[in-house]
Amino acid sequence: MPLPPTNEATGSRRILRIDRVVIRFAGDSGDGMQLTGDRFTSETAQLGNDISTLPNFPAEIRAPAGTLPGVSSFQVHFADYDILTPGDAPDVLVAMNPAALKANLSDLPAGADIIVNTDEFTRRNLAKVGYAASPLDDGSLADFAVHPVALTSMTVDAVSELGISKKDAERAKNMFALGLLSWMYSRPFESTLRFLERKFAKRPDLVTANKAAFQAGWNFGETAEDFAVQYEVKPAKMRPGTYRNITGNQALALGLVAAAVRSKLPLFVGAYPITPASDILHELSKHKRFGVTTMQAEDEIAAIGAALGASYGGALGVTTTSGPGVALKGETISLAVALELPLVIVDVQRAGPSTGMPTKTEQADLNIALYGRHGEAPLPVIAPKSPSDCFHAAIEAARIALTYRTPVILLSDNYVANGSEPWLLPDAGELPDLSVTFATTPNGEDGRFLPYLRDPHTLARPWAVPGTPGLEHRIGGLEKADRTGDICYDPDNHEFMVRTRAARIEAIDVPAVEVEDPDADNGDRQGGRVLVLGWGSTYGPIGAACRALRQRGLPIAQAHLRHLAPLPANLGAVLARYDKVVVPEMNLGQLAHVVRARYLIDAVPFNQVSGLPFTAATLEGLLEDVVKNG
Repeated sequence: MPLPPTNEATGSRRILRIDRVVIRFAGDSGDGMQLTGDRFTSETAQLGNDISTLPNFPAEIRAPAGTLPGVSSFQVHFADYDILTPGDAPDVLVAMNPAALKANLSDLPAGADIIVNTDEFTRRNLAKVGYAASPLDDGSLADFAVHPVALTSMTVDAVSELGISKKDAERAKNMFALGLLSWMYSRPFESTLRFLERKFAKRPDLVTANKAAFQAGWNFGETAEDFAVQYEVKPAKMRPGTYRNITGNQALALGLVAAAVRSKLPLFVGAYPITPASDILHELSKHKRFGVTTMQAEDEIAAIGAALGASYGGALGVTTTSGPGVALKGETISLAVALELPLVIVDVQRAGPSTGMPTKTEQADLNIALYGRHGEAPLPVIAPKSPSDCFHAAIEAARIALTYRTPVILLSDNYVANGSEPWLLPDAGELPDLSVTFATTPNGEDGRFLPYLRDPHTLARPWAVPGTPGLEHRIGGLEKADRTGDICYDPDNHEFMVRTRAARIEAIDVPAVEVEDPDADNGDRQGGRVLVLGWGSTYGPIGAACRALRQRGLPIAQAHLRHLAPLPANLGAVLARYDKVVVPEMNLGQLAHVVRARYLIDAVPFNQVSGLPFTAATLEGLLEDVVKNG
């Protein structure tokens, strides 16, 4: 909510201090909305605000210009306090064309600011999205503060003397919009100017043109009568340290690099490009100096096969994909279970089934992660809760894979992967030691190497690098004999090996689940009757909803799962303390089904599969009803 205005003024301009704002940039895919939002976010990060973003891409690669399927948007929420979500509704919408206005109008609250590029509101463009008359003239926007700005023509005028083509001049209109919004919200601009110099280093004329467009937008804000107020959002109070703005995919990639360094192993990544996981491969390809090898395979099966082969050879093997790729990788994941080798499988979930909606988010791959293999083939499943948490979740996935000699599925999703937030850079020396001890000498009493002689604590088998003298052994998908690893069809041995593989996963040391319940007593009785249990990217909306309810005096508790297999040992006891357990998920109730079956708890599912994340307001209303009415 806006804070009271300060007494500061610059000429005829008032500076209004507010504590938070949500801005959405929207336009065609070619309008540069993702770039504009990213640059505005970077400027905001420099000021020390807390930030959360939500990029929203069209599912169609080349949707017709000016149509609803082609609308791309970027939402940024920043504040002078800790925030958990990208915001439920924009306070400001920048609409570059009629399609962008129509696609986003229903999300706006009354009184929101709409900055409209009037140059694009032609009869032809209006007709493309079903407007019989211009909404700028028919009174349909009376509930909003509309600011008509001729973004395209003003940009062309601003760069008219620089000798660039009209097409290049028009493309710079996103920098005009960025300059205007940067002025409105008192953002710094030096980093954006440096960014333009890097981005267009081979085209000095474009550097000059985009800088001029940015400056023109800034100047327009200062001089136009329609913008009489400039806003200021103070820095947030955050833990001391060095921060950078980071997306989930970037954080996950850096977490894998850190895990390789801390384990003293080379990192091999086999991947086939797939939305929304491709950026992990792109990021990892930049870090060859840390012993990272990336391979863009010809298909998903080849990618995981290469990664598993790298693990057999003594590397930290990783493969990245999304839901359709996990389906294709299923046979090799089962092979990794049988071989008992470390492997990290990253699944950045998207809306399915099949190709589904490639650029939209969902949490519907939990079932395939838990059960999507033939035979009894259990493995650990981990889910990060936020963009910056992807770093730590990647390290945890590597820890479990290396310690327990098992494939691990790391379940991110599109919301976490492409969203961004400030990340406190960790002290590298404080990251866990993931050092691995390879088998170097025979371990059998008769001088033989026994590849399935297990560690008594972890039940993990030895990891022997191929070529080590005296440690020759069989690998393959056929059942192995206990200890010797010879091919074995004995029924008793098969049952023993199946149960041992399952026991190894259940023996994994995972932290206890923590409950956020400010009303809890010191004893076993909890202060709130309702517990909200979440996993993955629902952490932010659930947290924001619970925070709002507590501020209104309603008792409610929250617990969030990072480890989905094995589940924390204390989870059953925690769930039993509450009268109601609500499980919000972006699927049709997959975790709720697990909780019901495992703990005989009547978990109440709340499900959404729209391709969009929950809003805090939606969850707040649902949870309020549960708290008050049971």
